[in-house]
Amino acid sequence: MKIPSPPFTARVTAPVTARAITQATPLRVTVAALSLGAALFLPTLFAPQTNAATTASVTEKSSLVPLKRQGFADLVERVQPAVVNVATRTRVTRTSSKEMPFQFPEGSPFAERFREFFERHQQQTPNNDQPQASGVGSGFIVDANGFVVTNHHVIKDADEIILTLSNGTEMKAEVVGFDSKTDLALLKVQTSEPLPYVDFGDSRHARVGDWVVAVGSPFGLGGTVTAGILSARGRDIHSGPFDDFLQVDAPINRGNSGGPLFDETGQVIGVNTAIFSPSGGSVGIGFAIPSEIAADVISALKEDGHVKRGWMGVNIQGLSPELARSFGLDAPRGALVAGVLAGSPAASAGIEVGDIIERFDDHEIEEMRDLPRAVATTKAGSDVEVKLLRNGKPVSLRLNVGDMPVAERQAAAAPPSSVPANESLGVRLSALDVEMRSRLGLSASSPGVLITEVANGSPAEREGLRPGDLIVRVGNGEVSTPAQVTSAMETAVNAKRDRVLMLISRNGNERFVAVPFKRG
Repeated sequence: MKIPSPPFTARVTAPVTARAITQATPLRVTVAALSLGAALFLPTLFAPQTNAATTASVTEKSSLVPLKRQGFADLVERVQPAVVNVATRTRVTRTSSKEMPFQFPEGSPFAERFREFFERHQQQTPNNDQPQASGVGSGFIVDANGFVVTNHHVIKDADEIILTLSNGTEMKAEVVGFDSKTDLALLKVQTSEPLPYVDFGDSRHARVGDWVVAVGSPFGLGGTVTAGILSARGRDIHSGPFDDFLQVDAPINRGNSGGPLFDETGQVIGVNTAIFSPSGGSVGIGFAIPSEIAADVISALKEDGHVKRGWMGVNIQGLSPELARSFGLDAPRGALVAGVLAGSPAASAGIEVGDIIERFDDHEIEEMRDLPRAVATTKAGSDVEVKLLRNGKPVSLRLNVGDMPVAERQAAAAPPSSVPANESLGVRLSALDVEMRSRLGLSASSPGVLITEVANGSPAEREGLRPGDLIVRVGNGEVSTPAQVTSAMETAVNAKRDRVLMLISRNGNERFVAVPFKRG
């Protein structure tokens, strides 16, 4: 199932507000009755367990034996002490008395009156009464010494983080480290006594249809438990380069972010992170980071405070059916190389723009998103085999995996300028002058032709091209002038093609597009 892009996919962090509770839509009586009826027929799951000492894992193997008993009460009793409420406070910079929140038109009769009112209001407000923004999420303890897992977006930019345990104890937490690419963070609280904690399980063993239990703080309501099944695996919701979410129908809402998703033995197989919801409330489609990913990330954060990942230095994209045909493939497969960073492991290995990577080490690359995960999980310094297609022919290369840089290169887009027209694509083009190359961070020898205008309803607009994009290649050749673009297009027309393959650069990121010709 294709997951719609944002805004319909939302993070499940909740602001601290009573309004969120009062505005909740009540369930119909018929729905509640159906839910109660379903509960009466739940399969037998768990037997009572003795309370484990707080110094031991609450999911140690001796407690992982499900016996015949209805409900999830025994599981919840064991794991709930390790689930925490995460409250954040962020200081908001107050607008100075000399800066009005908006501007009136020059000469407006209301400007001076509003300025007097604004300055008087600022003087009446104490300077030390600094406004604060607050939010609520969830988390869970993974170490008796006070290490806590949550989502990065829950604690991002927070000036203060307060954790509330299930017994009501509040503790101030500090950030050990975070990983924005997987949206995970590790916190630490100072404690004089060992805390109850839970263990990561292996999400690879979870099957679609298995029971799952979510525990967290939706809308700030701590200690809330919901149950459902694992609905699907491997979901890509376009939130990051390593998307591989578990989809669940256990009701989770805003505020469940960072909370644990348990399997039927009480081990954590996921970290609840996002929901699909046009309304903002639960519609039975939630997403959790699988423990297969989370456990390794948290281990790295605990050890180093950051995550080290393998790196090869390419920009890649997926192949649409149109692009696949342009490259002579009968169906889309692999990851298309749209750019190779100079001096990168990929450049040293001889990988070129236009290559289609089909295998990386022992990982089959069936689609684009398989490659980033395969590379990231490979240890830096490893020597691996890369199998690819180049001009329709198989090629095998050796690549020494590098260590992913902390910062990534970014380039600014250029503003439009006056240019000659290219009616077949519905764009206007311009050669790059010295000033434009300087603004884009390009050398004098870098290829590229600037798109300065895109006609409404044109083939270029339908393929997503914008003013400020650079056409780097047309067909198999680089271009540096509008005339070269036109000539390459004439070649494609003479070859009786209905599309022209282009390499487009936008803000330093490159991708291939197959643009159809405009027919008269």
